[in-house]
Amino acid sequence: MNYNLDIIFKIGIIGIVITVICQILKKSDRDDIATLVGIAGLVIVLTLVIGMVGDLFNEIKNIFNLY
Repeated sequence: MNYNLDIIFKIGIIGIVITVICQILKKSDRDDIATLVGIAGLVIVLTLVIGMVGDLFNEIKNIFNLY
C-alpha cells in the first residue's frame, strides 16, 4: 500500500478536468450534459477512493490479526 501523493494528484487532475468540461458545457447551454459529466467524474473518483478504503481495511485486519 504505497500511494504517496499519486492518488491526490489523480483526484485533483480529474476534478480540474471535470470542472473545465462542465463550465464549457454550461456556457454552451448544455446544462443536462454538464450534470452527467459531473456525476461521471464523481463516480470515477469514488471508485478510486473505495479501492483505497478496501486496502485500508485489509491492512487493519493484518495488523490486528482479525481473521
